[in-house]
Amino acid sequence: MTSERPNSERTLAYLATIPVDQVKGVGAARRRALEKAGITSVAEFLMHTPKRYLDRSHSYDIAAAPFGEETTVGGSVTSFSRRRISGGRTMLEARVTDGTSNLRAVWFNKYMNDLDVGEEVLLAGKIDNFRGSRQMSSPDIQRLGQESMKTARVVPVYPAVGGLKPWAVMRAVDNAVRRSLPITDVVPESILTDHRLVDRTTAFRDIHVPDELRDVGPARTRLVFDEFLRIQTAFKVREHDEYENQRGVPVVGTGELTRRFRAQFPFDLTDAQEAALESIRTDMAAPTPMHRLLQGEVGSGKTIVVVLALLTAVEDGHQGAVMAPTEVLATQHYLGTARILEGALMAPEITDPRAAGTGSLFSPTPSVSRPVRIGLFTGSRVTVNFVEGDIGRDQGLAWLADGTIDIAFGTQALIQGDVELRSLGVAVVDEQHRFGVEQRVQLRSARADGAVPDLLLMTATPIPRTLAMALYGDLKVSAIMELPAGRSPIATAHVPEGSTGDARTDDLVREVVAEGRQVFVVCPLVSDSDKIDARSAEAEYRRIAAAHPSVTVGLLHGQMSSVDKASVMERVRCGEIQVLVSTTVIEVGIDVPNATLIVIRNAERFGLSQLHQLRGRVGRGEHAGRCLLVADESTDEAAARIEAMLESNDGYFLAVKDLEIRGQGTLFGDAQSGVADLRLADIVRDADILEVARTAAEQLMAQGRDSEAIGAVMEEVGLFHGALPEARGLEVES
Repeated sequence: MTSERPNSERTLAYLATIPVDQVKGVGAARRRALEKAGITSVAEFLMHTPKRYLDRSHSYDIAAAPFGEETTVGGSVTSFSRRRISGGRTMLEARVTDGTSNLRAVWFNKYMNDLDVGEEVLLAGKIDNFRGSRQMSSPDIQRLGQESMKTARVVPVYPAVGGLKPWAVMRAVDNAVRRSLPITDVVPESILTDHRLVDRTTAFRDIHVPDELRDVGPARTRLVFDEFLRIQTAFKVREHDEYENQRGVPVVGTGELTRRFRAQFPFDLTDAQEAALESIRTDMAAPTPMHRLLQGEVGSGKTIVVVLALLTAVEDGHQGAVMAPTEVLATQHYLGTARILEGALMAPEITDPRAAGTGSLFSPTPSVSRPVRIGLFTGSRVTVNFVEGDIGRDQGLAWLADGTIDIAFGTQALIQGDVELRSLGVAVVDEQHRFGVEQRVQLRSARADGAVPDLLLMTATPIPRTLAMALYGDLKVSAIMELPAGRSPIATAHVPEGSTGDARTDDLVREVVAEGRQVFVVCPLVSDSDKIDARSAEAEYRRIAAAHPSVTVGLLHGQMSSVDKASVMERVRCGEIQVLVSTTVIEVGIDVPNATLIVIRNAERFGLSQLHQLRGRVGRGEHAGRCLLVADESTDEAAARIEAMLESNDGYFLAVKDLEIRGQGTLFGDAQSGVADLRLADIVRDADILEVARTAAEQLMAQGRDSEAIGAVMEEVGLFHGALPEARGLEVES
């Protein structure tokens, strides 16, 4: 199979060029079946690893095997039969002997080829006494067809793939391994030594044909390391290519605006906020562009850190832009910042539009004491905090271009089309907005002088460190892991859907409204559906309005026009709407301090991170918040999510739980194919190996971007992982 290449050139990349039907035991029909399963080459076949192992060194003679315990026995088949039994089921029966004792094995409705008399097998399961004889019911079976497997101490058990039964996979992979080794390593020996890793030949040999069970661990560690190394190296290369040679906008700041802000702000920053701010300022002062992710718990104070970063840019003579995925959220950011500036006595007085441009930071003698001017750009409307009412878009764009507006809020349209900023220093991008390659290019062209503004992404979805490394490998990460003083945990309860859920919801609505507080009720659907049995926002709105005629009830969902959504949110903010029935459009960024109760209908239909984000919409003021999960625990996953929500308010704990429950493949989705293609690696279980791989990727990059080692690893990235994940927030499926 590999005779045309000398041993020194048998790389994994080379084995990826050899069709899988070159392996003995894989003909044309099996090749087609394997290709449908995604296995097209010898390399991919080698990466199809055993799901477990049978250790013959710890197997028993049949007579000595204990009853009622998991055990492994081996022997030869003396008879095999299949027959129909009651209920239309099929029973398979095999008699096995080890030369001194006999065992009966039975399976029900199991699809398995007939066993041959004299065939050697291993059986794993529990032995029971059945009518005076030893019997195993539905044991795992491994057929030892090859001579090598008959004498092996450790026998691999493979998952079926492409129509091949586990025993056939074992034979084919064994042939592939023995004819492919040795495999040239792409990782320098010095790095393997530093991290106590076995070489690639040893890894593939011991994962498939180990001499001892203890050999499997180091082999698996190396192969997991390889998967993580490819991803981390690709991130490092992309970081180098995109940012190493770019000229940034060094922002140092005078400290005058930020000192004024902090002097008037009623609270001290937490230690975590201070640390995050210091990291951001250090990045902003560098000659290369900042590329940082700011993550933190709901209510951890990310907004204050972002405002201070924006003010640092403003006091240094630059502008800031805050981009959100929706106009509703952009409006929320704008209003929140306006309130913060007003509270810090830094908001401008409403003035005549004709005088609004005076005192620009870009005037010859800018006044440090002047207020900070911000603007909101949504569709054809522009709102600023220094002119009453909406202004025309043309006027707003002119004030952006001449520097009158210090900080602009909007969607990604802020860096597209006819929008021109006088001197963009830092762009802040909200978590749910996918800021991919195209948007990076637009950001790089946002300044006429060719300099690249700083980029700060923010997420309210707490992310475990290892998950952040996998999703945001080319980002620096700042985490705010502590809550400001005074924030109380949100009391969470669960009731089943249906009439019980309706009654409990109505009781709490009456109680909370009587206290003068507000309520959010969240539903998974906008309208009733014939296909999905779940509560819709429209139906719940009608039900609550009918049940509480004296209460003002509002409705909000994503199918409403921008004008209608803005109107509803304004009525909620001013307290006119007492109960807001909504879809998940309120999941992120909605800040109503008077809201103290959120009811989540059909909570089983939401992901754990999404449930946590929704819960964080209440209890943001002086009064404690409550969350009612109305859910049918219809699946084990749904029950686990509800249990986790009842157990903890800690977003980082819940983020790890979410990863454990849903699995990394589901979490990343199709757009994160670079990580979803991990075969062996698990981000939670293998967190320590991911750390090692990140360090090793840095060691490889230290040898040079164009080094042979980097080239070899990047070749494997293209072959086995495809496109890399884009830096982005987690999009949680409901």
